[in-house]
Amino acid sequence: MPTTLLAFLGACTLIAASPGPSTVLIIKQSLHSRRSGFLTVLGNETGVFIWGVVAAFGLTALLTASEVAYDVMRVVGAVVLVCFGIQALRQARRAEEGADDGVREGAPKSGRHSYRGGLLLNLANPKAAVFAMSFLPQFVPEGAPHLPAMVGLAALWAVYEVGYYGLYVWFVSRLKSVLSRAGVRRRLEQVSGGVLLLLGVRMALEG
Repeated sequence: MPTTLLAFLGACTLIAASPGPSTVLIIKQSLHSRRSGFLTVLGNETGVFIWGVVAAFGLTALLTASEVAYDVMRVVGAVVLVCFGIQALRQARRAEEGADDGVREGAPKSGRHSYRGGLLLNLANPKAAVFAMSFLPQFVPEGAPHLPAMVGLAALWAVYEVGYYGLYVWFVSRLKSVLSRAGVRRRLEQVSGGVLLLLGVRMALEG
C-alpha cells in the first residue's frame, strides 16, 4: 500500500508539472493577487475531484462511448479556452491604454470569479474526464472496494495539486515587485492570453 501511494503521488506530480490550460490560468490569475490565484487553484481542483467521482461511478465511460457527446464537450471546452484567451488579451490592451493615459487598472476580479474560472476551465475539458477514468483505476489496491478507493484517490489527487499549484501562486507573489510593473504584467497577460487562445483553437480542430 505505501508503495502504491508513493507511485500515485509521483504520478500526480508528473501530471501537475505538465503545462496545460490550468497552469496558464493559475499563473495569470496570480498576477492579480495571491488570493485570486489560490481561489483559481481551488476551483480547478474542485473540477479534478468532480471528474474523479464521475469516473468512480463509471459515468465517464458514457462520454468516451459517445462520439457526439465527446465532440460537443470538446467544442464547449474550446470556446471556454478561447474566451479566457480573449479576456486576457483585452486586459493586456486595457492595461496598455491605461498606462498611456496615466490611468490605473480597474479593481481586481472577485474571489468568486476566480474560483468559477478555475472550475469552469477544468469541467469544460473532456480530456480531464477521460484521463481521470484511465488514471485512477491503475492505483486502486487489489481487493479494495472500487468506489470508495476511487473517490479517496480523487480527493487525494485534488488535495495534492492544491499544494503543488499553491507553490506557483506563492512564487508569483514573491516576484510581485517585478511582475507588477506595467510593462512586464502586460506582456505576461499577452502571452497567457495567446497561449489560451491557441490551446482553444487546437482543441476545436482536434478530431
